Amino acid sequence: MAAHRKPRHSPLGGQAGRTAATLALASAATATLFEGSGHAEPRPTTAQVREKVDRLYEEAEVATERYNGAKEKADAARTAFERLRDEAARRTQRLNTARDALGSMAAAQYRSGGLDPAVQLVLTSDPDQYLDRAARAEKAADRQAVAVDGVRRELAAVQRLRGESAGRLEALGGHEAELRRQKAAVLGKLGAARTLLARLTAEERARYEAAEAARNTSAGNDRTGAATTAARPAAPAAVRADRSSGGRSADPAPVTAPAGRASQAISFARAQLGKPYVWGATGPSGYDCSGLTQAAWRAAGVSLPRTTYTQINAGRRVSRSQLVPGDLVFFYSGISHVGLYIGGGQMIHAPRPGAPVRIAPIDEMPFAGATRVG
Repeated sequence: MAAHRKPRHSPLGGQAGRTAATLALASAATATLFEGSGHAEPRPTTAQVREKVDRLYEEAEVATERYNGAKEKADAARTAFERLRDEAARRTQRLNTARDALGSMAAAQYRSGGLDPAVQLVLTSDPDQYLDRAARAEKAADRQAVAVDGVRRELAAVQRLRGESAGRLEALGGHEAELRRQKAAVLGKLGAARTLLARLTAEERARYEAAEAARNTSAGNDRTGAATTAARPAAPAAVRADRSSGGRSADPAPVTAPAGRASQAISFARAQLGKPYVWGATGPSGYDCSGLTQAAWRAAGVSLPRTTYTQINAGRRVSRSQLVPGDLVFFYSGISHVGLYIGGGQMIHAPRPGAPVRIAPIDEMPFAGATRVG
C-alpha cells in the first residue's frame, strides 16, 4: 500500500503568491522604466548655452554698473574723510600752538603780577616808567583775551571736524560693504558663465567660439562703412525696422557729421576699437561700457558721471529719431548698457567679457533712451 503524504504548501502559494508575483512584475516594470528614462537632463545645445551665457553677461553688467556706482560713492566718501581728517590735524596743531602761547602769557603774568597796581604806583621811583609798563600790561591783557577766544574757536572747530570725520568714516564703511556685495555679484555671474562654457565638449566649444568670432568679425567689418557714414555731410538715412522693438524706425532721418567735442569723443572711442572689455575699468587698456563713454567724453573735455544710470541724466534727453553722432545711447529697461552713437544707426561700445570694444548697430539690443552731452 502506497504511503500518502500531505501536500506541502508553498509559502508563496495562493493569494500571497499572487501578491508577490504582482509586486515582482511591478518592480521589474519600474526598473525597466527607470532604465529607459532615468538619464540626466539632455545637454543644452550650443545655441542654448550661448543664450544662457549672454543672459548671465547681461546680469553681470547690471551688477557691474551697481559696483561702479558703489565705488564712486566709496571714493567720494574716502576723499571727504581724508580731507576732514587732514583739516582736523591742522586745526589741532593750531590749537596746541595757541594753548602754548596762552600758557606762556599766563606764566609771565603770574611772575610779574605779585603787587596791586596802586601799591606799585606808590612804591615806584619813576611814575612814567610805571605808567608805560601798565600800558604794555593792558595791551598784553588784550592779546591774552584774543588768544583765549582763538583757543575756544579752534577747539570748537576741531570737535566739529572730528564729528564730521566719524560720520564720513561710517558712510565709507557702508559704501565699501556695498562695493564688496556688488563685486561678489559680478564675479558670481561671470563664474556661472565660465562654468556653462566649461561643460561644452571640444567640438561644441569650437562651434561656440566660431560663432562668437563671426559675431565680432561682423561688427568689425562695419567700421569702414560706419566711419564713412559718420563723416559725410547731412544726407537722408535709410529707415529700417528695429528688430528689437517690433518695427520702430531704427535710424534718425538725417545723419550729420560729428562736430566739435562730439568729433573728439568719437575719435577717442574709435582709437579704442579692439581693446578688451574689463568690468569696472575706465581705461586705458580696457573698459566696461560706461567706462568707455566716460573716457571718450573726458578726452573731449567733458566730465561724465561713472554709471549708465547717472550718465543718462548728464545731458539733454533726445529721441531715437533725433540722434546725432556723439549722443549717448542706452539699452535695456534697467539702463544697464551704454554706447557712443556715431551715425548711420551705429555705435561704438564695450559689449561684454570676451567681446572687445567694437562698432555695432544700435538695434542689436533693446533701446532705452539717448542723451546729448557737450
